[in-house]
Amino acid sequence: MVNNPAAVSAVGAWTMNVVSSVGIIMVNKQVMSGYGFRFACTLTGFHFAVTALVGMASAAVGYISNKATVPFLELAWFSIVANLSIVAMNLSLMLNTVGFYQIAKLSIIPTVCLFEALLHSKAYSREVKFSVAVVMVGVGVCTVTDVSMNLMGFISALVAVISTSLQQIFIGSLQTKYNIGSFDLLSQTAPIQAASLVVLGPFVDYFITSQNIIDFTLTAGCTAFIILSCTLAVFCNLSQYLCIGKFSATSFQVLGHMKTVLVLVLGFVLFSSPITIKNVMGMLVAVVGMVLYSWAVEKGKKEKDGKETGLTMVQPSPRASDGNVSVGEGERAGLLATGGAGEEDLESGKQG
Repeated sequence: MVNNPAAVSAVGAWTMNVVSSVGIIMVNKQVMSGYGFRFACTLTGFHFAVTALVGMASAAVGYISNKATVPFLELAWFSIVANLSIVAMNLSLMLNTVGFYQIAKLSIIPTVCLFEALLHSKAYSREVKFSVAVVMVGVGVCTVTDVSMNLMGFISALVAVISTSLQQIFIGSLQTKYNIGSFDLLSQTAPIQAASLVVLGPFVDYFITSQNIIDFTLTAGCTAFIILSCTLAVFCNLSQYLCIGKFSATSFQVLGHMKTVLVLVLGFVLFSSPITIKNVMGMLVAVVGMVLYSWAVEKGKKEKDGKETGLTMVQPSPRASDGNVSVGEGERAGLLATGGAGEEDLESGKQG
């Protein structure tokens, strides 16, 4: 008999996130490549439409408070970046092998580091810089040896990495600025994203694929997989929300590495994605770099918390409390290490 309900809850959230995140990547690959439903934007619109409905139902029963409201213009701008991220990720999945798609995703956190340094003048420790370098070496090795890479696939992956990185930064900014949780934020952005993608998605898909969704003949199998994809999208969002706060930055990042390994293995087994020795070596180096990055960020956060605790003990005067030493940067670093509510959260919307 288990005597720690919190541990059971954490394991349940962890398991749900792994199963739904890995499952949706495999399902989307089958929908787009197996059944030929190459309408990534429209499919993403379906995902968010279902997610929005679940959010509305949750608000109706009181699961979401919606006390914090983000201004519409900021929601709209965030939704544009988020939609670009999601669509580009889906196109990357459609145009690339699963292996190259996942390795491209691994470069998101180093890109976030770069943008944070450029936009917010954020400094990183030597350990973080070293780990980022290791990741980039691994990604470089895998990219050079991935013979299945093509120009359009590479461009879509590049756009996906840049937009997703910006999305993660915006998520952290909005959550801090309006004191809003990730699931509450998702419930406010999902309707906007759903409406825009369902309406504009078919036109964008036609421009990209030269195929009209109206001419596509849905089979029972394809319909079933689309429904399964939408269902998994909801579970991805819910599990991400449940995982936030349950794990440390390092633990949650390890969860991401587990999904990475599973996706690479399943891509090889189910879709016969070509994998060479150099591919495997590049993947291993990249994953090792991500683990080192998680450790370095967590180490820096603990050191900063320790220094702040020491300052509080040495200077317990009222003036010290007026200074309110912000721990936001430490928390932000942890958010980046986990992918925040961004890489996985929106990848739920990202859908693989």
